Amino acid sequence: MFQGKPKLMRIGNAARYVTQILLGTTLLVPATNFYAKLSPQSPPNISVNGFLAVDKAQRGRTLQAAVVMDIPLGFHVNANRPLEKFLIATQLQIEAPTGVRVGRVSYPRAVLRNLKFSKSRVSVYEGRAIMYFSVTAPANFRSGSTELKARLRYQSCNDDFCFPPQTREVTLPITVVGANESVKRINGQYFGSGRRKRTDE
Repeated sequence: MFQGKPKLMRIGNAARYVTQILLGTTLLVPATNFYAKLSPQSPPNISVNGFLAVDKAQRGRTLQAAVVMDIPLGFHVNANRPLEKFLIATQLQIEAPTGVRVGRVSYPRAVLRNLKFSKSRVSVYEGRAIMYFSVTAPANFRSGSTELKARLRYQSCNDDFCFPPQTREVTLPITVVGANESVKRINGQYFGSGRRKRTDE
C-alpha cells in the first residue's frame, strides 16, 4: 500500500533540483550583464597601430608618438572617461626602455550618444581615434634600435549592446641617433600642424 510514495518523492526532489538550477542561472545573469548587454556576435575588427612623428629619435630631444584606432562604421568604443560607471574605459599604457621618458597620454575628444542599452548619454569614440604622447631619449642613451610597447584596453559596442573588453598590444620601433643628426618628419596625416589638442592637455 506504500509502493507509490518513493516514486512521488523522487519526482518532487527532481522538481526542486530543476527549480534551484533555474534560480541560480537567473541570479548569474546580472553579473555577466553588469557593464552592458553582451552580444552573441563577434566584436568589430578594429585596427590598432602605432606611429612616430619623425623617422629617428635624437638623443636628449622629445618626439611625438601616437596610437591610432580605426573603428568600423556602426560601432564605437567607450571614451577614456565614460559617463557610466559600468562601462569599461579606453586606456593606453606605454612601456619604455630604462631611461626613456614617456609623457602623459592625450586622448581624443569624445562624442555623446544616446544608445539603447543606457538611459543616459554615453561618451564614446567613433571612426578614427588618435591617442598622442611624447617620448624623450636621454642625452646619454645608446645609439641604435630600441622600441616602445603600447598596450591598449578598450570595450567596443554598437547601438544595442557591448562586447567584452579587449587588450591589444602594439610595438613602436625607434632608431636613436645623436642630437645633431638630421631627422625627417613622417606620418603627417597623424601629426599635421593643424591637429587640435584637448583643452586639458
